[in-house]
Amino acid sequence: MDWRDEGILLSMRPHGESSAIIEVMTAEHGRHIGVVRGGASRRMAAMLQPGSGLVLDWRARLDDHIGSFTVEPLKSRAHLLADRLALAGLMAVCALLHEALPEREPHPELWRRTLGLVDVLGQEGWTSDYVRWELCLLEEIGFGLDLSVCAVTGAVEGLAYVSPKSGRAVTAAGAGDWADRLLPMPAGLGGLGLLGPDAVLAGLRLTGFFLDRELRPVLHERPLPEARSRLVDLLSRRA
Repeated sequence: MDWRDEGILLSMRPHGESSAIIEVMTAEHGRHIGVVRGGASRRMAAMLQPGSGLVLDWRARLDDHIGSFTVEPLKSRAHLLADRLALAGLMAVCALLHEALPEREPHPELWRRTLGLVDVLGQEGWTSDYVRWELCLLEEIGFGLDLSVCAVTGAVEGLAYVSPKSGRAVTAAGAGDWADRLLPMPAGLGGLGLLGPDAVLAGLRLTGFFLDRELRPVLHERPLPEARSRLVDLLSRRA
């Protein structure tokens, strides 16, 4: 069994005296794990950093074996090491993909959005892209939010809340006396424009609620990854 694909490195850990086990998010093969011979060497250290873009050849005698990777560098993202907030964003992405996705299950739309996000980390407006990436992640794990129209009135403007049960948007008028039971939705979250610092945090509180609820069974009642909490904390301090 063998295949060739493009991927983003999520994590690396030493294996034996000189090898490493890496976890990658790939374009056509989803989240995948394999052994890299010599991966723990100094020569390979710069290549096998979280966020690095790689060309991967995977081989195994049987499809259900862990298999081995031969890797070629495609794109370095070492510049993120100098940006504490952008690095926190990258680590949150890697941690959430690790926890949320079944191994070897393709997610082409999430791959496209992930690649686009890691390419703009540190640039103006990337935190808005990150919040919308979490919305995409929710869609991929089976609980996409409908932020396009009010579930009560059918209005497409003035959306202010999200139902914690259905994940559908609601206007202030549609919420009525139930507003205190709904989740606040920052203006513009369902669009494409930049979000202000407060709107980013409100968006992360919203996506965090649903991610926590949907991933609790997968995480065996553990909270969301610490890397995501660290990102939210840094954004809170800057806001």
